[in-house]
Amino acid sequence: MASFETRRLEFGDRLRALREQAGQTGTELASALGWQQSKVSKIERGRQTPTDTDVVDWMDALGAAESTVAELREQLRALRVEQIAWRRQLREGHQTRQQQSTQDTRTASVLRGVALAVVPGLLQTPDYARAIFASQADLLEVPDDVEASVTARIERQQALYDPAKRIEILIAEAALMHPVCPPGVLAGQLDRLMSVIGLSTVRLGVLPAGRQVPHIVPHGWWIMDDVVLVETVSEELRIVDPDQVSIYHRLTDRLWTVAVEGDEARTLIRHIADQLAE
Repeated sequence: MASFETRRLEFGDRLRALREQAGQTGTELASALGWQQSKVSKIERGRQTPTDTDVVDWMDALGAAESTVAELREQLRALRVEQIAWRRQLREGHQTRQQQSTQDTRTASVLRGVALAVVPGLLQTPDYARAIFASQADLLEVPDDVEASVTARIERQQALYDPAKRIEILIAEAALMHPVCPPGVLAGQLDRLMSVIGLSTVRLGVLPAGRQVPHIVPHGWWIMDDVVLVETVSEELRIVDPDQVSIYHRLTDRLWTVAVEGDEARTLIRHIADQLAE
């Protein structure tokens, strides 16, 4: 788990505890501050980093001691410095982030992925990964460390052969039909997926296009033990709240009920490959 996300959640927990000690509900505090109640909730649940003014106003509304306010402001300053460093990570290129992914994967016991638009990194061929990193480096205007990033990503894939891990990966058929790489690279990637279906250490499923899903699926994600990773266009979110993590587990379970596996998945992927070759 990223230390920044952990510390922001701990900071939110501290603010919530102080509010509860003062005998105020989140709604009452929001009203006193002139905020939307959702802002209080996001800060307390570690989803939003408060400003210095937010913290000062929060403590004033609770009648907190000056020493408590000073302590919290110092913690916030350290937190915001860490947040800036975290956001700058990708600006240095993708290799460092891939090394972090390798470490996260190595230490996790349970990995459950849902991919809607792209084959997930754990299953990518070197050529497919190379195309992804090159595209991302261009869009985000970060240093071009493509080859080093590819090497780090492939190293991470050793986890696929670890019988001590539970690895489940769901890929939407759409991710295979809208290529983010040249046709020849995609063909090799499809072959790779068909070979993974035979691995005893990995459960791989495909969500067929046109099949009704049990719930709206707005984005992909990874669940690594008790952390959910959601990648947006420009950054990655790490969700650690147990209630939210359980929702992702529940939705993942439901998606598996409409996925195809084994020979059915292999047949579907082969059909896509045949269409690609026409």
